[in-house]
Amino acid sequence: MGVRVEATPNPNALKFTTDKLIFEGTNSISVMPGDTSEYEILNVLMQLEGVANVFGYQHFITVNKDFDAEWDDLSPKVTEVFAKYGY
Repeated sequence: MGVRVEATPNPNALKFTTDKLIFEGTNSISVMPGDTSEYEILNVLMQLEGVANVFGYQHFITVNKDFDAEWDDLSPKVTEVFAKYGY
């Protein structure tokens, strides 16, 4: 199982996909700076230094990073959050 990390057309965004369902239903969830979500995992991701915003839908969360953040530093932290929540 685990988390698969996929590139997106946007170099400042990575898609983190799991085999487990993260979000029920057919609505997507976006969290922008200063916002919070009913989903704790999204709120925790938003607190990571370098995260600009997050977008979630069913089995994945796309993380958009700040322009000056480096994926080599940020991606392992994002993966740790997924692991903390059992993904």
